[in-house]
Amino acid sequence: MSGSPGEPVAAPEIDIQVQSPLWDAEPAAADTVRRAIDAAARHCGTQNPIQSPVLGEVSVVLTDDESIRLLNRDWRQIDKPTNVLSFPAAAAAHGAPEPLLGDIVIAYETLARESAAEGKPFLHHLAHLGVHGFLHLIGYDHQTDSQADAMEGCERDILAGLDIADPYRAHEPGNA
Repeated sequence: MSGSPGEPVAAPEIDIQVQSPLWDAEPAAADTVRRAIDAAARHCGTQNPIQSPVLGEVSVVLTDDESIRLLNRDWRQIDKPTNVLSFPAAAAAHGAPEPLLGDIVIAYETLARESAAEGKPFLHHLAHLGVHGFLHLIGYDHQTDSQADAMEGCERDILAGLDIADPYRAHEPGNA
């Protein structure tokens, strides 16, 4: 198993597709998502009992509000855009090659509105959504208070390792 001291922790393959020209305004978006998911996989592979090591493939789609609204409507019966959706893949058979972990879809306009309203740098909020989506793929959820506490704590730890402020800290003027 990977993760011994001095031994690199394996991480998933990350495939990023940009499906909206809105993302052209953020040329570092794909690299930001890739670094965030890689950090989450490495953190979870060494520190977390849910899945260790985290191997496989993650597909990320950077899209717009209209596309994510349709996915949200069709898969969750909620007919409005959201910031991020995660679609965990079915578990692979024992002994199968590295599995598809699932898909993460992130909407540009919702992310931009949220980051502006919360006074967060766009790319920091994007990294948080990438981490959040990835954690859903490997089994985290936030349906109960205890689940939310565990997931948010993990997100804070991962983002701190990327020098990104606590995304759940209340915004105070002057603290972006």
